[in-house]
Amino acid sequence: MLRGLTACFTLPAYTVSFPLRLAYLAEALLLGRWMRGKGLTRFHVHFGGPVSSVGLLTALAWRIPWSITFHGPGEFHAEDQCWLRPKLLSARHVFAISEFTRSQLLRIAPESEPKVSVIRLGVRSSLLAEARTEDTSQTGPLKIVCTGRLVPAKGQRVLLRAFAALPEHPRFRLTFIGDGPDRKHLEQLGRELGIEDRIEWLGALNHDATLRCVAGARIFVLASFAEGLPVALMEAMALGVPCISTYIAGIPELIHNEKNGLLVPAGSVEALTTAIKRLIGEPDLRERLTGCAKKTIAEEYLLESNHRALAAAMRRVWGVESGDSNGS
Repeated sequence: MLRGLTACFTLPAYTVSFPLRLAYLAEALLLGRWMRGKGLTRFHVHFGGPVSSVGLLTALAWRIPWSITFHGPGEFHAEDQCWLRPKLLSARHVFAISEFTRSQLLRIAPESEPKVSVIRLGVRSSLLAEARTEDTSQTGPLKIVCTGRLVPAKGQRVLLRAFAALPEHPRFRLTFIGDGPDRKHLEQLGRELGIEDRIEWLGALNHDATLRCVAGARIFVLASFAEGLPVALMEAMALGVPCISTYIAGIPELIHNEKNGLLVPAGSVEALTTAIKRLIGEPDLRERLTGCAKKTIAEEYLLESNHRALAAAMRRVWGVESGDSNGS
């Protein structure tokens, strides 16, 4: 308890209110007591935000070694509030989901370099088998699909303007899957652009329904300004849907421009419009990109393979055999 209170007082004070610190500490004390009761001697936290703040206090209060996975980019915009540097220095090992994420962690705590390694996320291998055959009929809608929260960081306003700049065609449809605080403003922009009758707002769907909708798309677009390494892109690539995204954060590690997808500068309506026109009008390009995209997923971004890589890395970090489960 005393070590936990000491940590509450000594961690950077100006970014996290004292009542919130005490709430984190209460959770940390409960977690540590539960772990001790179960005979657990280490733990891993899979996000860099508030949950790992509880993890940090648990490690400090109970002297329990821990490791952590960082996704980004949200915590990099609030590094003091998220206590990123103390977490990086305290953890036994740190996993990053991309080279971009690793670079940002080393910017914050360069001395942690030897213990920060990259283990990527992924999608289940069965998605590759579910990949659809493109509908080449002349009657169905040509859907451009975007998934994600409706927030400014996702660049949906840029996508709306790019869609409005396309030549008018009765089969073109723009479908948004997801909800969020920017929805009202996006709907208003759609009306101002005169394209509201060609937009579908599906709201938040469950995962299976989302995948079915993405599988029926002609093009998948993620026009984000800030990302970690989006699983939504991996899923679309695995399903055989040609993808367009932006040159930001970890995305260029996944999509190699003109090889397995198209990348455009974030915020450029003109470049995004051009990329969409190319994919609509060039079936050979779509086929080439999707074939390479599925290969990328199969070789680097399968969930099963990357889970095994994470498990193997953890065994090396903790110096345990594969059958030892004395951890969390």
